[in-house]
Amino acid sequence: MAIYPGKEIERDAACVGCAVAPAEAAAAVWEGPAARIVAVDPESPADDAGFEPGCYLTSVDGEPLRDIIDWRWLSADDVITVGYIDLDGEAGEVELERDPGEDWGFAFDGVLFDRVKLCRNACIFCFMRQLPDDARASLSLRDDDFRLSFLSGTFVTLTNLKPADEARIIEQRISPLRVSLHASDPDLRRRMIGRHAQHGLDALDRLLAAGIEAHAQIVLMPGINDGDALRETLEWAWQRPGINGIGIVPLGFTKHQTDLHESFTTPEAARGVIEVIRPFQERARAERGTPWVFAADEFYVNAYGVDTPEHIPPASDYGDYEMFEDGIGIVRSYVDEFNEAVESGLAERTAEALKAAGLTARYVIGEAMQPFLDAMIAASPLAGRLIPLTVKNDYFGGNVNVTGLLCACDIVRAVQAAISSSLPSDSVGQGPCPFRGKGMALALRGGSEDCLSESGYPVAPPPGDSQLFLLPKVILNDDGVTLDDATVQDMETEAGVPLHVVSCNPLDFLPEIIALAAPPAL
Repeated sequence: MAIYPGKEIERDAACVGCAVAPAEAAAAVWEGPAARIVAVDPESPADDAGFEPGCYLTSVDGEPLRDIIDWRWLSADDVITVGYIDLDGEAGEVELERDPGEDWGFAFDGVLFDRVKLCRNACIFCFMRQLPDDARASLSLRDDDFRLSFLSGTFVTLTNLKPADEARIIEQRISPLRVSLHASDPDLRRRMIGRHAQHGLDALDRLLAAGIEAHAQIVLMPGINDGDALRETLEWAWQRPGINGIGIVPLGFTKHQTDLHESFTTPEAARGVIEVIRPFQERARAERGTPWVFAADEFYVNAYGVDTPEHIPPASDYGDYEMFEDGIGIVRSYVDEFNEAVESGLAERTAEALKAAGLTARYVIGEAMQPFLDAMIAASPLAGRLIPLTVKNDYFGGNVNVTGLLCACDIVRAVQAAISSSLPSDSVGQGPCPFRGKGMALALRGGSEDCLSESGYPVAPPPGDSQLFLLPKVILNDDGVTLDDATVQDMETEAGVPLHVVSCNPLDFLPEIIALAAPPAL
């Protein structure tokens, strides 16, 4: 799911009925793409030429600007001619010159200057098709754009590539790409993603032959592409050295559909996947010095529960954590940082700061973290002072349990339950949702389960303590909004208590807790 196309959709929706500036009107009818300028560096070549925010660039040396990749490629020389639309809506060209190494001084609105390339597949596991009916439009945008794969790390199937796209990727060395592989068997891949499946594999082979590299992903479905099918796919990929690595993620499903009901949630199923990939990892370590194929953290958490830290691969396996955004390596990084915080005394200093302030920190997490995090904290100096507030994701439901997909509705319910143990269980989560538009039914309806940790570790603060509620910033987008369109202020109003946004990593959020616990300066 791309970021920039989503912003474009939201801008369009927000500006219905707005007055249109002359430059914007001219760009809308321009025959080619136009890159909107949002900032100009003072005393830069762009500034010297008279460009201002709101102007548009349309070309460089006669070539159209389709995206930021074109801009970087075409503007590499120190003398260029750019086509433009000025604030009055007038089009023209001007020559720009810069000193070697100097930046041109333009900042653009997003990275795509034309339309996003959309998905034409029919993936049986597509998460975008499992969203609530009232989810905002940008969440359900099904992009399949090789440019966003390169720029933003989204995965693409390559099924919509045209010959001109392939030629451009090769010429501009748009590499590495992140490619959705899923299966190598033609019939199985067609069954999983639709009738264009083979087009994508053929395109991938041509790009690999031309020297383009790829990181591949497999969405693993029980009884579909696991077991022998997974082995076959991994063997197929191993024969293509340009595939630098493969990440395997388990099927995710929500309650807003009726076809998908199981993933690799049992210890036996999760361990089975880990065992299938083990021989491939051993061969890759011996021949290429890397595990090459990686199971998502969720497999290890499901397989080992509270003992996950003892079984998750070492940090050396994850290298530069290139698959971090795919849920691969997050647990290892978190565990290592937490252990460092304990060994360095940071955890103890945090506990002392909270005790001195009469506070217990309640750090919001998804259920995916709960099995091992509660145990780690209970065995540390933070025991009883930092208590995870484990939140069940009822907005999406299904097996969605990661912190990054938590929504305000569920978080508020958990906070309310934490501050009022007398709240009747049958009233928790009832009523209209205040966040996803007027009158939207709360996704929690019917939910009476406790949102708090059920691990057996302490879930209540010491008597007399106040609770310091902490929100990891991963639940908010760049505009400070949750997936169900709530701001932090919205959540504070609904919950009735202050909520503090902190970092996601222990070495960052523990010092932030110390700062929050410190008495105000006189």
